[in-house]
Order: sequence, then C-alpha cells, then structure tokens
Amino acid sequence: MVQVPLASKGNFFHIYDFRVKPGTGPDFLKKFEEFDYSDGNPMHKSPAQIKDGVMLQDVDDPDHFYLIAEWASVEEHRRILKEVQAMAPEFVKYIEDLDKGAFMPKYAEVVSSTPQHILDGAK
Repeated sequence: MVQVPLASKGNFFHIYDFRVKPGTGPDFLKKFEEFDYSDGNPMHKSPAQIKDGVMLQDVDDPDHFYLIAEWASVEEHRRILKEVQAMAPEFVKYIEDLDKGAFMPKYAEVVSSTPQHILDGAK
C-alpha cells in the first residue's frame, strides 16, 4: 500500500476537542453525519478544504470526541464556521458546554510533514 503524508506543510488543521452529553454519542454521530454528508454543509463546498474532516471518538471515553481536517486557510474556515453556526445543525445540541465555547476549534499550522520520498521507502 502506498503511504501518503497526512497533511502538507504550510496548511492548517482545525482541531475540535469536545464532549457530548453522557450517553448521547450514537445520537450525536447520527445527526452529525446527516448534516456533514448533506448538500447543505458549506464546509464541503470550499476549495480551501484540502482534506475532508474526520470525527474521532476517544477509546477510553465514549462521550469525548475530536474533529480534525486540513485547510489551506484559517480565515476561510472561520468564515464558513459562522455560516454553520447560524444554521444551528441538530448535532450541536448534544455537545456539552456550548455556552463556554466547547465547539470552537483550535487551529494549528502543519510545520513538518514526512516527504513523499521517505514514505515511498517504507516497507
């Protein structure tokens, strides 16, 4: 299998780290996927989204989630995030501490990424 870098140097990741209300993980995921995979999700319409997001669930805490994706522009992600927030998608109601900014991402720049020629040599 050919390996590829997870991300490209100079791009950005959005990283959400949040909890859902106890025991609501399956309902949260269902509603998240309904919104995320719909034609109404403006995130998937931006050329600034380099690699689609993935939702991660903590293996030790089923109410703890992470959402990451690679973007070319923090500003573009922030602009579209405001659109999504105004839409008030149903999955958001499951997230704890919304009033404390629990569903706001941190942004991180990709400053190192394994070059393809190194990955090509992996066995």
